[in-house]
Amino acid sequence: MQDKDYLHPSSEMKDNRSLFDNNTAQSLSSEDIDAMKREGATGDEIVEALIANSSTFEKKTTLSQEKYKVKKQKKYAPKVLLRRPCSRSICEAYFKKYPTRIGSLRFDALCLLLSMANVGAYSDVLVLDMVGGLLTGAVAERLGGTGYVCSTHFGTSRNPIDIVRMFNFSSEVNSRIVQATFTDLCIIRENDCSSFHQDVLKTEGDIKNTKILAESIVPKSSMHVLDESIQETNVSSDRSCISHEIFNAETIGQSSPQTDSNPPIEDDEGMSVSSTTEKSKSPGRQASSELVNSWKERGFSSLIVAAPEIEVGSLVQKLLPLLSYSAPFAIYNHCLQPLAACMHRLQASKMAISLQISEPWLREYQVLPSRTHPHMQMSAFGGYILSGIRICSDACNGSQEN
Repeated sequence: MQDKDYLHPSSEMKDNRSLFDNNTAQSLSSEDIDAMKREGATGDEIVEALIANSSTFEKKTTLSQEKYKVKKQKKYAPKVLLRRPCSRSICEAYFKKYPTRIGSLRFDALCLLLSMANVGAYSDVLVLDMVGGLLTGAVAERLGGTGYVCSTHFGTSRNPIDIVRMFNFSSEVNSRIVQATFTDLCIIRENDCSSFHQDVLKTEGDIKNTKILAESIVPKSSMHVLDESIQETNVSSDRSCISHEIFNAETIGQSSPQTDSNPPIEDDEGMSVSSTTEKSKSPGRQASSELVNSWKERGFSSLIVAAPEIEVGSLVQKLLPLLSYSAPFAIYNHCLQPLAACMHRLQASKMAISLQISEPWLREYQVLPSRTHPHMQMSAFGGYILSGIRICSDACNGSQEN
């Protein structure tokens, strides 16, 4: 077989078998490098001097030479690239340096939480954030200045959300990040399903009473005409009840204010300055009474829980009634057993459907010419996520009727 040029790029094949790392190949000492720095030599000039004074550089393979250059450039000629912070970069930085502060929440698990909770524009998301504010900031970034993210907490002490400040949000986005206690959110929570059920029972009772009264007055020969009219009345009453519910929902959505309605304050020069503008500069302000009342009436559109250090089963059962019906929820934990127990509770109480526990899986690859392979060191575990959809349970209706 004839040798081909692309199989043998050079007549002399190099390898690193004869090279030994005994710190004698470099003739340039640290004192010489310090002297070059004092004389004003740039980082690239120092790297070129190190290459010129290395006795083994020419004997190395092309790959080893490139690695040597990159290593020396990082030490003597570092380059800083400024980027706008995002949820992925912040999550990766904390996951590598301080994983316990964010509950070992990996960025792919964070993305999966947002997707399973169906977080999008104009959503009202309820979060139980005990991972330093990373979850709250990620939700606010996804909302993009629309809708609200409410970080709730039990008791008087708030959960810290200091990581939100690292996102460098604008005042408009910060105004959409609010906090409220669980007690404020659950007081006078109306159960739309039970009230609708009671209205239907009342309508059916009225129809039965009308039919009994008609049987005592109208002859039997004309009863079939009355039955048809009663059936039409039953259908029309159901339609009117449903349309009444839809009208109430639309009225609540239109009348509920999306921003604080505090009156503007005039300064000394006569310029009107809104007091809410000053408050919205820092995220995590207390939710206004108008917002809380609107959430009590229509419920939140989704729920996300990230509380790795506490038992989530009882907490989720308390938080789910705050959601609107058919609202999705997602719960993160780095252990499987708490989520399995929570899933069993929700199945027994019939509060949710489509329950499933997912485990995110991630593998990073190094993509280089002829050197594409998985990274040597990776995170093999990303926690677990329990997701589902909240429904109106019969047990809730029965308790309301009694």
